[in-house]
Amino acid sequence: LDQVVRIRSGTAPSSINRLNRQRQVTLSANVLPGGDQAAVIRSLQDIAKDLNMDAGYSTALQGTSKELGRAAYYFMLAIALTFIFMYIVLAAQFESFIHPFTILLTLPIAVPFGIVSLLIAGQTINIFSAIGMLLLFGIVKKNAILQIDHTNGLREQGMNRYDAIIQANRDRLRPILMTTTALVAGMLPLVFSTGDGAATNRSIGVLVAGGQTLCLLLTLLAVPVFYSLFDDVKNLPLFNRFRRGERARGKPARMENAIPAPAHFGTEGKA
Repeated sequence: LDQVVRIRSGTAPSSINRLNRQRQVTLSANVLPGGDQAAVIRSLQDIAKDLNMDAGYSTALQGTSKELGRAAYYFMLAIALTFIFMYIVLAAQFESFIHPFTILLTLPIAVPFGIVSLLIAGQTINIFSAIGMLLLFGIVKKNAILQIDHTNGLREQGMNRYDAIIQANRDRLRPILMTTTALVAGMLPLVFSTGDGAATNRSIGVLVAGGQTLCLLLTLLAVPVFYSLFDDVKNLPLFNRFRRGERARGKPARMENAIPAPAHFGTEGKA
């Protein structure tokens, strides 16, 4: 054997791991309690850029870090589809293209209040709080639906816009407060729960209960304002011409050579 090889002592890896036929080295770490995994990933990516690695070397995420990036993408896709489906359903229910915008404008208001609730309770933004955000969207718009639907009903009865808005908000205040209180009370066990899985449940409970409580007053005041503004937009000349065109297309065609209706002649009695 010594005629064909030279034997010497040295060091070498005991095993070589590969990913996509390329050698890989895996670095594993855990996030400290209270830390933000997304912030840690950004820091590691900045460090990798500062290394100025040679060509052929690259970095990639694996495990929960990779799933976090995928979850963020699918979460944004879910939010976009949520807005689209909500608009379609509301436009069909209200038979209007304007009123759904009034309702959907309450959803961006709920986002900062939900995040503030997490910060106050010391929670982090994770996949479970993202699920709670979708749940909060469905709850917040419920109040706007109650207000706008009753306002439209009062206006159909002949009440002017201002009086209808005031009366509808006065009538719907109690149902809104009742449903909001019941919802927040139902989320309290998740907020104060302990034991296995309590951390994940607490993120959802804090975001829904806190976000709904904080944005309650703002939505009660903002929805009537949005309704009034969009109603003014609906009465602009551009939309009036559009509605006149729709009505004109919806009228039946007039017949040129219509057969006249038979005349009715009275009869005289004979003596």
